[in-house]
Amino acid sequence: MQQEVTGKEIKLPWLLLAGLLNNMGQSFIWPLTTIYIHDALHESLTVVGVVLLLNSTANIVGAYLGGWLFDRVNAYKLTLIATIYEFIATAFLIFWHGWPAFPIGLVFMGFGSGLLITLINSLGTTIKSRDGRYVFNMIYFMQNLGVVFGTMMVGFVYQHGVQYLFIITAVMYVAYFFIAMTQFNVDAVKTHAAHTKQAKSKTKLPRPNLIIIWTFFIALVVIWIMYEQWTSNMAVYMTDQGIPLTKYSLLWTVNAGLILVFQLGVNFLGERIRNPYYQIIPGIAAVALSFVILLFVKSYAGFVLSISVLTLGEATAFPAIPAIVNQLTPLDVKGKYQGAVNASASTGRAIGPLLGGMLIDATSYKFLFGFAAVAVALTWVMVIVVRRWMYHRTTHY
Repeated sequence: MQQEVTGKEIKLPWLLLAGLLNNMGQSFIWPLTTIYIHDALHESLTVVGVVLLLNSTANIVGAYLGGWLFDRVNAYKLTLIATIYEFIATAFLIFWHGWPAFPIGLVFMGFGSGLLITLINSLGTTIKSRDGRYVFNMIYFMQNLGVVFGTMMVGFVYQHGVQYLFIITAVMYVAYFFIAMTQFNVDAVKTHAAHTKQAKSKTKLPRPNLIIIWTFFIALVVIWIMYEQWTSNMAVYMTDQGIPLTKYSLLWTVNAGLILVFQLGVNFLGERIRNPYYQIIPGIAAVALSFVILLFVKSYAGFVLSISVLTLGEATAFPAIPAIVNQLTPLDVKGKYQGAVNASASTGRAIGPLLGGMLIDATSYKFLFGFAAVAVALTWVMVIVVRRWMYHRTTHY
């Protein structure tokens, strides 16, 4: 049943709650994927890598398609359909989580996750009552809060049976559906679809805007390729150094907690520093510095320092990029470019573990850390140069 329009635009707290539920649901799934496929389903790590690559590929397709559809169809109905789809994919895994049902379900979930994450960001562009940077900072904050809650609970729930993880995730998507059904059918979303139909033939993004946007897409791919070394190859490296796996897992608790702290600081500074580029440029520099630190790490404290600096960079740079893309795109293509933001990040996540593994096999971990530091530093230089060259020629919407 279609609900009555609830207001002129989506109320930010409801959008943030939807983002929290989506990321809590997803964070029940991704931490156990490698362990479950390898230990419970008795498949090789190579097979695990292929499954993760297919999941990331499906996520990329979902992210881009979600943005493309956002600009062409009723975003309210699209969100409801995407939520129902993700619920069905999750419910499938409640009953069928053996081999090959689990990886098949995981790929379908990856597609739905790409859709929903892009739709949350795209719906965020319709909120005009708050500064765009504040909106995207808060979306990022709540998504990471969902990861904190999800990863804290996953170990406890998993020991009672993997099906309970999928049951809880499915319940979260039911709650997501009711939030979307009652809170997302608003004037701003309807206006977006109507404006897109009228203006599609007139839209031509200015060249300076395109150059800056594509610079950030490239930056996201590079940074996420390097960031993924922490979620994949670093576990092996640290255990080879005699550090228990439990201490590696603890680093992600540190990461999640620091993101919440740093995001509060970013929101505070955002009210005083209006230019979002001053948020991105130091953030990318911090990511590069974190890999420089890894070159000299001799103890667990060094790994804590490195991931803390990495988290500082992540918390400052990542949420500012969709905010700038929002500034540089007109209403009728906002969904397309928000989808491309998420697709770029997913591309980096897909390539990262494989490229890192190849570099380690051919050279060493130290070479990988140096390569990552140089690659991110060059990305930092690229962003600074393009920003100085093009910023004053851009058109803001």
